[in-house]
Amino acid sequence: MDLNQTQLQMQKVLEVLNTDLGTVRTGRAAPSLVENIVINAYSGTQKLRVLELATIGSLDPQTLVVTPFDASIINELQKGIEAANVGLNPVIDNQLIRISIPPLSQERREELVALVRQKLEGGRIQIRQVRHEAMDEIKKQFNDKQIGEDDVLRLEKEVQRLTDDTILQIDDLSKRKEEELMTV
Repeated sequence: MDLNQTQLQMQKVLEVLNTDLGTVRTGRAAPSLVENIVINAYSGTQKLRVLELATIGSLDPQTLVVTPFDASIINELQKGIEAANVGLNPVIDNQLIRISIPPLSQERREELVALVRQKLEGGRIQIRQVRHEAMDEIKKQFNDKQIGEDDVLRLEKEVQRLTDDTILQIDDLSKRKEEELMTV
């Protein structure tokens, strides 16, 4: 039984969850709102993400600025952002695209909080699955007489501690994201 492997798997779940939560709009301008949008350019499709087609920054809490590396694809960028149907309205301004982030209504904020809770519960389920697999591995090693009873108890306790710590981190993520969403 490798505790480091279990811990790495739990950390991966946290990273994926963090990335996923970054795409939930909070009414503030954040590059994560548009960086994964797929754009048709150069006879193919590419993500808008920084270092592929453009840089993405924010002028103020309500405005994103997308600056393409190649000005000839600015119209494709605009069309791609509009086609992504994420509720953003890109406007071409010389060699860059400005995106005003509209304020969220109270109803929309509550919908997004529900979505965040759903995503976080999915993360908790994945963490419990990692724990379950680790516990199965411990039992398998015990049944194969690779480890003794004392080791089983110690390893199970350690896996449970890792699980509890990771669930606490998910709960903390939940609180922060909900506060961010409900702040006007």
